[in-house]
Amino acid sequence: MHIPWEPELASPERPQRGQREDLLRATLEPLREDERPPALLVAIAVCILLALAVILGATTVHNLSRRGGSLPGGVFLAIVLLLLGLGMYRRRYWSVLGFEALLAFQIIVTSLALVVASTIAAAAICMVGVGLGGWLFWKLIRVMGRIQADEQGPQETLR
Repeated sequence: MHIPWEPELASPERPQRGQREDLLRATLEPLREDERPPALLVAIAVCILLALAVILGATTVHNLSRRGGSLPGGVFLAIVLLLLGLGMYRRRYWSVLGFEALLAFQIIVTSLALVVASTIAAAAICMVGVGLGGWLFWKLIRVMGRIQADEQGPQETLR
């Protein structure tokens, strides 16, 4: 009988520690030329839409400085989002990683907002935000692996 928290002795058919990761890396198919998986396209669209929303909000909100914002700050944020979108369109690993960092921040902040939500509608919006952000984060992990497999080549390891 095996207890789940006990370390299991290595058996010949079970891969050793580190071998499992190598086997999983070997199964990753690098992205084909001009291939962009659906999760990557969704991430690019989110970047473009957020950049447009930031510019629209920064230019149309009256007394932006009273609300803690500024037009140069909004323009800077929009440029960063557009550059992330462009980098992801070009299938750059660091752009996807940067977008994932922003997604992680969004998930954390939205989770904290869920704690103080005062209405059912606000809580539902927070739950949808956490769910969609988490889904996109999870889907982009495989995309990052495929991008890195393409950059590294089959004979190199990722350690």
